[in-house]
Amino acid sequence: KMGENTLSPFVYWAQTDSTVTLRIELRNVQAPNVNLQEQNLIFSAVGHGAQGEKKYGFNLRLFRTIDPEKSRYRILDRYVELSLTKAQVEFWPRLIEDTKKPAWLKIDFDKWIHEEDLSDEARDIVDDYPGLYEQMQAEELGWPTKRESLKKVYLFLYNLWQFVGFIYVISVMSTRYLRDGPESMEGTYEAVGWMMHLCLMTQFLEVLHSLTGYTKGSVFEAIVQVGGRGIIFFCLIEGEERMQTKPVIFYLFLVWSLIELVRYPYYLLRVYDVELSFITWLRYTIWIPLYPLGFIFEGVVILRDIPYFDETGKYSVALPNKWNFAFHFPTLLRCYLLFFFFPAMYKMMNHMYHQRIKKLGPTSWKKKFA
Repeated sequence: KMGENTLSPFVYWAQTDSTVTLRIELRNVQAPNVNLQEQNLIFSAVGHGAQGEKKYGFNLRLFRTIDPEKSRYRILDRYVELSLTKAQVEFWPRLIEDTKKPAWLKIDFDKWIHEEDLSDEARDIVDDYPGLYEQMQAEELGWPTKRESLKKVYLFLYNLWQFVGFIYVISVMSTRYLRDGPESMEGTYEAVGWMMHLCLMTQFLEVLHSLTGYTKGSVFEAIVQVGGRGIIFFCLIEGEERMQTKPVIFYLFLVWSLIELVRYPYYLLRVYDVELSFITWLRYTIWIPLYPLGFIFEGVVILRDIPYFDETGKYSVALPNKWNFAFHFPTLLRCYLLFFFFPAMYKMMNHMYHQRIKKLGPTSWKKKFA
């Protein structure tokens, strides 16, 4: 047992299915004593903690047993870090055996593994143990709070709006094509361009979702995906009326819509931790034919627009001017097609390929169709 004058430091813990990590918030640690037992963790040391330079310590009865021989600890300048190897591979619903958690013991949510951060071999707690992560957040933070409920409602409505918007686009395009055949392609932008405009405008919110932590995706990936599509639509299609009647607009809108008609239902279900295997499979498979087609059609739009912007000078800046700066937009488009088009396509395809492996496994295609 700890002495009467021993204080409790702040301890932050996280886990994977095989390890538990603890971060003990102590600086300038002196005379550390770390005793790792199969189901007990005893720690004491003199260091600078929340109440200054004092003696700190604790004795924890763990929820399950660990392997003391494989467990390690290290003393760093600002904290003490422990890595405990679990005796059995499993996620623990809590760190300690006692259901009453001490106030100084907290969950380190930043270290929990999420789907977007997985390595090829890692597993996602959200998928392996549905509801466990949210349950631990609720116990730690007092959720479900009104704010968390509103967040889920907002994300559900956002994804629903995008889903309905792209259903409208593809429904109108399909109806017109069935009625008029290839002649309908010329009027595609006129018929559904306004809805595509609204959907793509609201997609810029996805960058804010990543920035604010509403979703766990990469901010950079959101900027690249939403920004790239935005440049194609708002600058190259809406910015040049002669492009709006080209057949490639029909094919481009069709590919964009088919991708989103799978992506947003998947996100709709994930908001409330519901997963349908067929939707998940489609989400991580449909990109195989559609992403290359989308890149090709976007490339055609860029290529067809170059002579138009050469003629009009739109988005270009010519000398002389008060800034003494020149910019030729068609040259930028040519450089993108020559030097960045195929690397960008490879980067996106490679990213989606690894996401597919993480989610479905490398042999999932054979399993589905064997």
